[in-house]
Amino acid sequence: MALRGSTFPPSSFWRAPRRSGFTLVEMMVGATLSGFILAGVLSTFLFMGRTGANIRNYSDMESQARRALEQFAQDVRQASAVSWTNDTTIVLTVDSASVTYAYASGAFTRATAAGTSTLLSGITTFAFKAYSITGAEITGIGTTTTLASANLNTKQLQISLEAARTSTTVATATNTVLSARFILRNKRVTA
Repeated sequence: MALRGSTFPPSSFWRAPRRSGFTLVEMMVGATLSGFILAGVLSTFLFMGRTGANIRNYSDMESQARRALEQFAQDVRQASAVSWTNDTTIVLTVDSASVTYAYASGAFTRATAAGTSTLLSGITTFAFKAYSITGAEITGIGTTTTLASANLNTKQLQISLEAARTSTTVATATNTVLSARFILRNKRVTA
C-alpha cells in the first residue's frame, strides 16, 4: 500500500535500511567456540610443559645413575680389598688408596683423599648386596661378626636403589636401578 504523493516505492517504506555486522546470537556462538578452542590449546600446552619437565627429571636421574654405576664398577673391579663399615658404607682398596662408597640422607657418595663427591641424589631406597666366590649372598651385614666375615668373603658387590625427582608442577618421576654384580677381580678369596 502506497501513500499518496509519496515518491518512495511501497516495498522500501516498510523495510529498515540494511546494516552489516553480527547479531548477538552469532557473537555468543563465536565466543563460546573460541573459548573451547582456547581451553584445548592451553591444556595441551600445559600438558606438554609438564611432560617435558617430567622427562627432564627422568633423564637427569638416569644419567646420574649411569655415571654412578660406571664409577662404582670401575673401582670394584680394580679393588684388592673391601671393608664393610655398615650395611650402607664400604671402603674399597684401589691401587693402595681407600675409596669409600656410602649412602646417607638420600645421597650416594664417593670419598677419596682428594675429597667427597655426590654420585647420585634423591635416593628413596638403597641397599648394597655382597656375594661370596660361589655366588651365595652374604646376608645380615650389620653386626660386628658379620662385618668381619663379609670383609673376608666378599667377592662380588651389587647396588639396588630407587631414586625420585619432583618439581612443583610435575608428578614425581621415579627410577629403579638394579646394577649387575661386580666382581672384585684383584681380591683373593678362597672357597
